[in-house]
Amino acid sequence: MGLNESNQQPRVRLEVADGIGTILLDRPPVNALDTLAQRQLEQVAQQAADRTDVRAVVVYGGPRRFAAGADIREMAGMSAGDMTRWARRLQEAFTAVADIPKPVVAAVNGFALGGGCELALTADRRVLAEDAVIGLPEIQLGVIPGAGGTQRLARLVGTARAKEIVFTGRPLTARQALEIGLADQVVPADQVLKEATAWAAQFTTGPALALKAAKQAVDLGASTDLRSGLLIEQALFAGLFGTADRRAGMGSFVARGPGQAEFSGN
Repeated sequence: MGLNESNQQPRVRLEVADGIGTILLDRPPVNALDTLAQRQLEQVAQQAADRTDVRAVVVYGGPRRFAAGADIREMAGMSAGDMTRWARRLQEAFTAVADIPKPVVAAVNGFALGGGCELALTADRRVLAEDAVIGLPEIQLGVIPGAGGTQRLARLVGTARAKEIVFTGRPLTARQALEIGLADQVVPADQVLKEATAWAAQFTTGPALALKAAKQAVDLGASTDLRSGLLIEQALFAGLFGTADRRAGMGSFVARGPGQAEFSGN
């Protein structure tokens, strides 16, 4: 921690209520993700992953914007060597969010551009405001996305669409994002956080270990061949038979039918 860092207002913080952890970006005016914000994002993501009172996560930039991306002023004077180290730390911060072993939803108001879009891509679901704008404009700066954008976007919407978005750097409206699967839900701006939180809330009393396994199975399987993915699924499926939640879920099903189980998260 730097000499003055402890005295600064946190750029990223975790707020927890009713089983939901909200990762809040708070660096006015546009939530640019500088080095300190990246470090805090990684720390907060790890906290959300580790805390047992957090069962689902919302990533939120506030009612007026999500994030404008990396801090261009900070990047402008960097050499290739500087950027090699900086980009590694940036990817590590975003990967920490992607690796949270719980359902994660991005609540996007305003714009999510560059690193903001890449951060939204780390979530399992994206809820966008009707007037939101999302995209990867890095090509217009003479570079490419460096925080997972080329990889996560292609896996989400397909390589052809990802190339067109990355090559042109054009922004997408919320409706355009919904049409190609980059957004999962589009709602009025004042409903974004409410809808994202409602989606997260359904998991707060769910089987935490099964949800973790489900996320791992999909994410790991998507990056490998089908045969390997099936083996991953098989191992995770079998491992859940040693959990209290599996016993509660199957016992409740036999005794009372589906949808009646009470899970402890163990």
